[in-house]
Amino acid sequence: MAAEAGVSQEFDLSQCVREPIHLLGGVQSYGALVAVRLHDAVVDTVSRNADDVLGRAAGELVGRPVTELIGDEQWALARESTEVVGAGEGTEVVGAGEGTPDGPAASGVLSLSLESDDGRVRLFDVTVHRVAELLVLEFEPRAADGPFVFQNFYPRVRRALHRLQGATGVTECCAAAVREVQALTGYDRVVAYRFDGAEGPGQVIAEVRNEGREPWLGLWFPASDIPPQARRLYARNWIRVIGDVDDATVGLLPELREGTGEPLDLSGSILRTVSGYHLEYLRNIGVASSMSVSLLHDGELWGLIACHGDEPRRLTPEVRAACEFFGIALSLQLAAVAEREQADELSGRRRALAALLARLSSQEPDALLRPGSGMAELLLADGALLVRGTEVTATGDPVPAALPGLLERLAGTGPVGEVWSSDRVPEVLGLDAAEAEAQGVPAGLLFLPFNRDGDLLAWWRREQPAPREWAADPARPVRTGPGGERLTPRGSAAVHRATVRGRSAPWSPAQRVVAGELWREMSGLLSRQMVELEARNTELARTNEDLDSFAHAAAHDLKEPLRGISNAAAFIVEDAGAVLDATSLRRLTTVRRLAERMDGLLDSLLHFSRLGQVGLEREELSLDEVVDDALLVAGDRLAEQGVTVVRPAPLPRVRADRERLREVLENLFVNAAKYAADEGTGERRVWVEAVPVAEPGGGEAVAVVVRDNGIGIPPGQHEDVLQLFRRLHRREERGGGSGVGLAVVKRIVERHGGRLWLESPAVAPGGDRGPGGGGGPGTAVWFTLGATDTL
Repeated sequence: MAAEAGVSQEFDLSQCVREPIHLLGGVQSYGALVAVRLHDAVVDTVSRNADDVLGRAAGELVGRPVTELIGDEQWALARESTEVVGAGEGTEVVGAGEGTPDGPAASGVLSLSLESDDGRVRLFDVTVHRVAELLVLEFEPRAADGPFVFQNFYPRVRRALHRLQGATGVTECCAAAVREVQALTGYDRVVAYRFDGAEGPGQVIAEVRNEGREPWLGLWFPASDIPPQARRLYARNWIRVIGDVDDATVGLLPELREGTGEPLDLSGSILRTVSGYHLEYLRNIGVASSMSVSLLHDGELWGLIACHGDEPRRLTPEVRAACEFFGIALSLQLAAVAEREQADELSGRRRALAALLARLSSQEPDALLRPGSGMAELLLADGALLVRGTEVTATGDPVPAALPGLLERLAGTGPVGEVWSSDRVPEVLGLDAAEAEAQGVPAGLLFLPFNRDGDLLAWWRREQPAPREWAADPARPVRTGPGGERLTPRGSAAVHRATVRGRSAPWSPAQRVVAGELWREMSGLLSRQMVELEARNTELARTNEDLDSFAHAAAHDLKEPLRGISNAAAFIVEDAGAVLDATSLRRLTTVRRLAERMDGLLDSLLHFSRLGQVGLEREELSLDEVVDDALLVAGDRLAEQGVTVVRPAPLPRVRADRERLREVLENLFVNAAKYAADEGTGERRVWVEAVPVAEPGGGEAVAVVVRDNGIGIPPGQHEDVLQLFRRLHRREERGGGSGVGLAVVKRIVERHGGRLWLESPAVAPGGDRGPGGGGGPGTAVWFTLGATDTL
């Protein structure tokens, strides 16, 4: 407690994350560093231990030609060593905050000798790499076992690679790798560590350890253990060796380079010193020396082979080269295993796709979402959804509530036909698992946009909570200990068990490929259907035009002979009525009546056909004014039946054709008068209101409702009364009529791009049956006027 109270500064993990570990300005003391300008061979920077290691004081070397130290011939060899491995002018290095390079940095290793003033020759293994305009030489005193010789380590590496190639799965490969690396290096613990995503935590998936060390196999380590700038350097350098965690760092001369004002960039350095945070971390877990070998996949850091020693340990360039070579080989083997697994899965997914498409054949794409189609199962999803215009078809129960809105939000984020997928959608949206569950957000989502209009195909997956055992609480990577707030030890003795939420099973590359192939098939099918639909629409438009022309011509041309029939019958009655018997007179009267009725029907047909030919003249209108105009015509009929028109609230303004809209309201008012409730059943009324309604394809519109409390229309006859020449009663009942009114109303509404429907018994906007005032069950006629129906 006294020690904790005496700590003057708390541990700042964010400072650890921001630390520029490539600019720490020092090297490990067992070797020396010399950075030389390529254009003039002058020494730019030297480690301060040059006198101890190289026999020349650092101050004597800076600003002098490097050939004074190593001679012209060895300088030429150093330059050639990097050219052999492909490092050219302008090689980039990675600093804190910069992007990850395409791959590990290039370097060369060669043997050099230096002669001291007393005539003794010192032998060195020198690692050479490029940093912009500098050539960096890192000198390590030659080990007692002689110079680096390829033939010395190749047989061991070949045997190790042979064992590695026999492994069939990722875990088996890594298990073989850690055994071989321990055999090559002698470290006390070697683990294979796989990252969960580029910035995620890591799990130990293979381990070999000497007796007495606690097991780490299966444990997860927080992402903060390896901060982003460290991951960038791991992606740049295949290998990182720390010989002694208690080594005294040796500084550089000068500390800051002239021109940059910063220390020498040591991104590609073998001798680069170590962050104090990392050294403390290693000491806390009982590690005296370490090595990390990078495992890359497609240029990205996939994982690490991490080696820990109980004692300080220097690795010769020979062993380092073997481990680096082994890391490259393991990366390639892991890539081959992944590709083989992906190929096997892709083959199975493609067979399932072929079966699905065979069942689909020439059917509508919506058939893909029918029960038993196999659409969801194709990608091992919990459901699938197809959006085409305003139509949404889905399979899977239940469909996540937030899915349609989420897709609309994400659909424009990527190119058409490109797969978008995530197995952690709540994280993408900045939601925790509880919030995502409450809002109905799926944990996994994969979709492909068909076009920029919002048409798409999507699959979703439910959350799959995953239990994990952590070597430390990931929410508390720093804890108070004897030295205050420090990076605390990790290990099985302090296992923290937690469940990861908000994630689904990940989408595999094979599933993404198959989704893209299905998109191409469906795009072709939809394109063919669009061509067919356009052809059918053209033919239908021509047919409708012909029908309208025929109806107009028939109605117009038939009227003249009908008038002749009616007139002839009238003349016979007038001229010979006195001599005709009663039966003949009755029959002539019937002929006249039928001719007049036919003339009325032809007038209605002529009017109905003209509605399909006359264009609409939309304008901004006051709906109240149009109602007033309609009542000038229909008001007398309403008054005769004792029907009162009620407007509970002012009506909105609309965009419509004034004459056509007036005709709609006239027909509805006349119908309300015809079918008013019987005498003695209470006050007869008709209400006109504007009510917001949900549109079938999403969105909202305002519907005009004309509602009465008359005799009503049986629900089973709603469709019938909207047909031409259909009436509920006999011709002479309820004021007569041709049965054209509601058909005309429907056609006018559809010409405006709206829709019309009936309700009977009539239901008020609040949900009450019977708007009041007595009467019968009533009928409500609802209609909209298209996307711009109100202002």
